[in-house]
Amino acid sequence: MTDPLELPASARRPRQTFELEETGFNEVPKRFRRFYRRWRGAGDKLGPNEALCPVCKVVIRSTKELRAGDRVYCMPCMSRLELVEEEGMLIAKVIY
Repeated sequence: MTDPLELPASARRPRQTFELEETGFNEVPKRFRRFYRRWRGAGDKLGPNEALCPVCKVVIRSTKELRAGDRVYCMPCMSRLELVEEEGMLIAKVIY
């Protein structure tokens, strides 16, 4: 398997950017609320800028496209997570 970080910068696909709107998630300070939303169950579809926290079942959102190997922080449960791809979905695995 080839590590995408070892490819020259010209061969890597640039990340998409996203505008985040307020979701009403009130478990974090107001300025961070747009970066989180509640998981709506089995029928919920994650976007390319979203990952599911396995600890508290909150969706972590980013202004940039997320990829396997990225690290994210879940403020509601204070977990540091690394993203892996499973079943076509980005799932966060707990680092600590």
